[in-house]
Amino acid sequence: MSDFSSPLWEVGQELTLQGTGEEYKSDFFDTVQESIELLDKELRKLSLDISAHPELRFEERHAHDVLTAFMAKQGFEVTPHHLLETAWKATYSHGNGGRTIGVNSEMDALPGVGHACGHNLIAIAGVAVACAIKSVLQKHDISGKVVLLGTPGEEGGGGKVILLDKGAYEGMDVCLMCHPAPGPLSAASLSSCLAIQRKVVEYHGHTAHAALAPWEGQNALDAAVSAYTNIALLRQQVKPSHRIHGIFEGKDWAPNVIPDYAKMFWYVRGQTWAEVQALVPRVEACFKAASLATACKVDIADGGATFDLRQNVALGDEFTRVFGSHFGPIDYTYGISSASTDFGNITYALPALHPGFAIPTEPHGGNHTRAFAKSAASPESHAATLNVSKALAAVGARVLTDDVFFSEVKRTFEQDKEARNAT
Repeated sequence: MSDFSSPLWEVGQELTLQGTGEEYKSDFFDTVQESIELLDKELRKLSLDISAHPELRFEERHAHDVLTAFMAKQGFEVTPHHLLETAWKATYSHGNGGRTIGVNSEMDALPGVGHACGHNLIAIAGVAVACAIKSVLQKHDISGKVVLLGTPGEEGGGGKVILLDKGAYEGMDVCLMCHPAPGPLSAASLSSCLAIQRKVVEYHGHTAHAALAPWEGQNALDAAVSAYTNIALLRQQVKPSHRIHGIFEGKDWAPNVIPDYAKMFWYVRGQTWAEVQALVPRVEACFKAASLATACKVDIADGGATFDLRQNVALGDEFTRVFGSHFGPIDYTYGISSASTDFGNITYALPALHPGFAIPTEPHGGNHTRAFAKSAASPESHAATLNVSKALAAVGARVLTDDVFFSEVKRTFEQDKEARNAT
């Protein structure tokens, strides 16, 4: 297996080893490292179990059960089926008062290709971070709380957005998680990602005999094909960072019957949510033009939206210091920069961090391929997951104990909020 499967890690990237500066309470990091290493074999078993039982969005019943059982065994107060059927919460509190660290574990797989985005690794990373912070709270007698959320339906379901709307993130001072991607082993990334608006488009026409009386028909398939072509033309006049892609489908189609129905699913992406909002009307104009051209009725519905990642600057600086000191270089450009995640909405709501971390993959075996699912089950990927978990847990420990640092976390969050509101 190659350490470099994607040229994006090789062209124009600055991978810098940043870890200089005095370490914050090295005994905290020692506790984090020791606690995660003690769970190494159990976490590996848990990861492989989830990998071997891939479940689609909002159907993660096996993952729900094994993860909640594991967290209960670790002494957490577990709430199964929390706000959603396959969501869950595991909480540990120590002392009186203190701050609350939120952590996320994703669990869902992809149709046909299994855990091809490595959510089995994300699941155990959340577990490792939460358990390590629990150990810091206990061993060093720190007042505070850690809340691990099992978040279903990331792949196209916006599970975190639903949980956010239902109040699952209330009370968290910060939230942490991570995501694997191809790249040089022992590297991590603090890139953003693309914001996305999903659109569901339906065309309604009129059937007719395709040879005997085609003039009596209104061809919904033609409307879909026209919309597809319109967007292909639009792509020439959008920014290189924008992504517009979709599919169409129908029902009861036959060559000698003019179709009276076609359905399309479209994703509109941009580097920021503001960019996406500006692009969507241009895309919708393509749908409406196809409707006019074919005399078909068009219905356009929102299919859900997720925002770009706003990596908290203070949390990111601390992660860079810890990861760079102990594990490897940091990249600020690649990671999952051209993908999308519902964690972006969390970063808009509260200070949060979502580093990417590199796992070794086969050539052309990046995220959302069967090869990546295989890579995400490798021992090397497991080791990389534990490393990034240690760094994230150390960041969480500093949030719990350093008032000056937490003030900077809040300040940089508000500063970023002002910047995005100004665009």
